Amino acid sequence: MIGWRAGLIWLLLAGGANALELSLPAAARQTVSRDTGPDSYLAPISAYEDGGFASVKIEGAIARSAWRLEAPGLTPLQIMRPLRTQLENADYRIVLDCSATVCGGFDFRFAIETLPAPNMYVDLRQYQFVTAVKGSLQAPDAVVTLLISTTDTSAYLQIVQADTQAGAASPVASVVAQDTQPAAPAAPDAPAQSPSKMASALEEFGHVVLAALDFDTGTAALGQGEFDALVNLAAVLKDQPELRIALVGHTDTVGGLQGNITLSKNRAAAVRQRLIAVHGIAADRIDAQGMGYLSPIASNQTEAGRDANRRVEAVLLPAS
Repeated sequence: MIGWRAGLIWLLLAGGANALELSLPAAARQTVSRDTGPDSYLAPISAYEDGGFASVKIEGAIARSAWRLEAPGLTPLQIMRPLRTQLENADYRIVLDCSATVCGGFDFRFAIETLPAPNMYVDLRQYQFVTAVKGSLQAPDAVVTLLISTTDTSAYLQIVQADTQAGAASPVASVVAQDTQPAAPAAPDAPAQSPSKMASALEEFGHVVLAALDFDTGTAALGQGEFDALVNLAAVLKDQPELRIALVGHTDTVGGLQGNITLSKNRAAAVRQRLIAVHGIAADRIDAQGMGYLSPIASNQTEAGRDANRRVEAVLLPAS
């Protein structure tokens, strides 16, 4: 087991009155960070039920970072416990503390803000989430959310902190001591050029973007092309008949949330129908969901980013 007392990495989060120090094991390696401000963040304060979750909104400087630990055999809860204690010792109040099933599984994971793979990996069956608040829920001074998921050999940790008092001009998250690490593997957001590459991406990352699908603007009408991504995905599903997937539609931020969620779900449903009708995949092996603009993989401030965010992903589901 990774020791938390020997050789710690200290993180200084926020620079204002709500400065918070968190310690991570020395085995932790930062994979990505993204700071924005002034910005807003919706932190969940309940599990996903009836199409959504309760949340607290905070405006200020937002710091996001993802970390990877080589931690074979550890559970998300084992990694979360000492971090949760550190938050409580810093006068943060834990308002949500749930595991994958209790949080809401697939629905919760894809409704929260998550840094993209491979920098942050989330196993839909094995993750732990915590929201901690300083101040009142109605007007919080600072909010921290922690998301932890594990594989057989590694653990992934995402930290998001929002602070109303940290200045936008100064960095919100800075690593006081951090070791270097090799470059992370390429994300599965580029086209998978063959069934074998798509199968590998699904196995390693749990999801893959179905590239170059063609929809009429503002509609869920899928073009009549053969689409290599669907040919490859169908080949993977036929080769591995035990696999089940969810097709998840995503949009850019143009338009309202509910309209985009409906559009993205309808596009995922159109892809599902094509796999069933044209490629002969059994209907009970494919689900269709839509996330609207809640899970971007690029900035929506540029046309290239908006284009990347308009996508359908295949997400690996547990075997039934």
